[in-house]
Order: sequence, then C-alpha cells, then structure tokens
Amino acid sequence: MPGFSKGQKLIAKYIEDHYDKVAFMTASRLGATVGVSESTVVRFATEIGYAGYPELQQAVQEMIRSKLTSVQRMRVTAEQIGDSDILESVMEQDINMIKHTLEETSREDFYAAADAIVSARKIYIIGARSSLALATFLNYYFNLIFPNVHLVNCTSEAEIFEQMIRIDDHDAVIGISFPRYSRKAVNAMDFASKRGAKFVAITDSTLSPLARPADYLLLARSDMASFVDAIVAPLSLINALIVTTALRKKTEVEDIFRNLEAIWDEYSVYEKVDEKPT
Repeated sequence: MPGFSKGQKLIAKYIEDHYDKVAFMTASRLGATVGVSESTVVRFATEIGYAGYPELQQAVQEMIRSKLTSVQRMRVTAEQIGDSDILESVMEQDINMIKHTLEETSREDFYAAADAIVSARKIYIIGARSSLALATFLNYYFNLIFPNVHLVNCTSEAEIFEQMIRIDDHDAVIGISFPRYSRKAVNAMDFASKRGAKFVAITDSTLSPLARPADYLLLARSDMASFVDAIVAPLSLINALIVTTALRKKTEVEDIFRNLEAIWDEYSVYEKVDEKPT
C-alpha cells in the first residue's frame, strides 16, 4: 500500500472494504466508483501481480464464493442486474457458465472418471443441500444404467458413515458440492477417499475442499451471486457424464431400455399423446 499511487490506494482501499461487490464489478465500473480511469484499474491489477483485471476479479470471486451470506448474494445480484431484463440477465449468465465449464473441465479427468465409474463394483453418489437435486438426477439415470448405485442420505454424519461402511477400493464415489460447501458432504467424501474408493469430485474450483482428495476433478462454473445456487452448468456436465457412461455400455443399456419400454407400455406408465388435432 505505501508504494501505490493515489489512485491505486483508492482502488486497494475499496477492494478491502467492498470485496463482495468488486468480485462482480467490471473494471470500468470499479474505476467510476472510486473516481479513477478504467486503465488505472487495469494497471493496478498488473501492478499486484495479475495478468489483467479479469484474473484479479476471478481470484476475488474464488476467495469469497463460499463466504457470502444469502443476504449479501441478494444485494450483489440486485446491483448486477440493475434495471436490466432479469430473465435475459439470468439466462445469459447461465449460458456463459456452460461455456466456461466446457473450456475449463479437463477432458482427461472427465473420460477417466467415466471409465472408473463404469468399472466400479458399486457407485455412491453424495450431494447435500441444493446439490442434492443434482445428485438425485444423476442417481435416477445411473440406476437405469448400472445395477448397484446408492444415493447417500446426508441427513446426519452418523447415517452417512453407516451407509458407506462397506466402501473400498472396488467402488467409486461421486461427490457434488458448490458454495457454500456442505461440511457433511465434504467429510463424507474425505471418508470415502481414505477407504480407497475412486473419488470423482464435481465442484466449482481447484480451491474447493472436494478438490484435494479427488482422483478426478470435474469443474463446473457456479458463479451467480444470488441466493439461488446456479446449477445449470453442473447439470450440463452431469448430462454429459451420463451419456458418456451409457455409451461405454451401449449394448447393455440398449437392452435395458428395450425392456423398460415394454414395461412402460404394458403398465401405461406414460400418457399417450394424440398427435392429430381435435
């Protein structure tokens, strides 16, 4: 701080006091807020060691992502959207998160994870709080593809460990968690990793507590600051994982769905839609 120019000191002080807002501000907006030019903000980012302002902003986002309260998220979202069309703003954010996920997810880890899942004796799926929706979706389709899939109930840590007591190096565990990370889910995945199971982590960052014990790290963006957790990109990644594992067992899966279609028709599981206009 002592070596900064007057403008740089203004930027640094604002970041210290309002990091939750800076994480989602453009360089021009930050400059206008503190009374300096956009180029001064960009130079400030490089001065403190970043390649540019976007890299500085991403570092701040990763630092605070698990720290923002729901109230802070709500306020940041309101400031981000302002008077813009809310529907368009939210959906554009989702589109951008899917694009970033496609760019950042390791192809090597993704396909290696699919192979580990296919070869596993038993597959455990863990997801708590809002991530439970993703875990339940994955569990539904994996139960159609694989004979031995278990969705871990994360109600209490004691129940989690009881459900996973037989897990070993023949098994695979898929852990799903995004900010704010569930402590119970993190502990469960640490337990599975220590027991030798192949651990596939679906999370948002290399700084996530799931990243360290993971054998295969699948990153999906979840950047929205709102109190609503953004799960569009993680869901898209999970869709790709389901399709990949199904194609690894193509002949077997075709037989399964052929039998299921016969059962669904026999018991009228689905409502038949008359395609002719009435």
